[in-house]
Amino acid sequence: MKRIRLAVQLFFTIFTNGYAYGYLNGKIYQGALKYACVPGLNCYSCPGAFASCPLGALQALLNQRGFQVPFGMLGFFFLVGSLLGRFVCGWLCPFGLAQDLLHKIPVFRKRKRLPWHHILKYGKYAVLLLFAGIGSVFLFGGFAKVPAFCKYICPSGTLFGAVPLLAANESLRGQIGGLFLWKLGILLFLLLLSVKVYRPFCQYLCPLGAIYGWFNRFSLVQVHWEKQNCTSCGACERACPVALSVREISRSPECIRCGKCIEACPGDCLSFSHGKRPNKIPGDNS
Repeated sequence: MKRIRLAVQLFFTIFTNGYAYGYLNGKIYQGALKYACVPGLNCYSCPGAFASCPLGALQALLNQRGFQVPFGMLGFFFLVGSLLGRFVCGWLCPFGLAQDLLHKIPVFRKRKRLPWHHILKYGKYAVLLLFAGIGSVFLFGGFAKVPAFCKYICPSGTLFGAVPLLAANESLRGQIGGLFLWKLGILLFLLLLSVKVYRPFCQYLCPLGAIYGWFNRFSLVQVHWEKQNCTSCGACERACPVALSVREISRSPECIRCGKCIEACPGDCLSFSHGKRPNKIPGDNS
């Protein structure tokens, strides 16, 4: 499972960021494919990107003159979310792959969560509302509306977009200012934290994860738990990189469908399934 997942992550990252000419010449691909979105964070400004980031597209529509409901992007999120949920985060996001690889570095005592996780995990919903959603229109609006999440926060855009462009395009390096240094600081902080804590950006700041997490309960791709065969050995809970209980696996908005619980289960009580409803959490009447 680990090798399959890593292979899928690498393939998807290379496939969606394979515009070699852009990396060599510091140019952004602007062909017809840029009108399409990929499921994960994939910065429009990355010199290798063939398609666009759904969050960037959402903000572009929200920031148009004369507010209009972005039905097209809402439909995109509903389609991808209802099919995959946060499987996108675990298997198809380039920045998720970067954090996974950094967490494998054998230094520091690893942590699954930060202290105060039960509060900090709502940070991604605040970022979604204030920077990627309606809040960006009003808080950073006026006559010069900006895609606030992309401009002020997105570490994926800095890593895959700004840094390669600056490395390949000398004229752009003369324009480096405080905003780039701010975003570079965010990127370096998150990359260093990723060595210690599993996917801190995904757990605490990613608005795309917040969106897809809403669909985890009923998305087509699920991790199904055969409760009647479970011996409660706890192997799946120990293997879960985000410290979920067996009753939360798949159903929780924090589950990224990485499959580590499936691989760890000695009794084959967990498996990827299609269309089966996740197991109910006691006390949940939804």
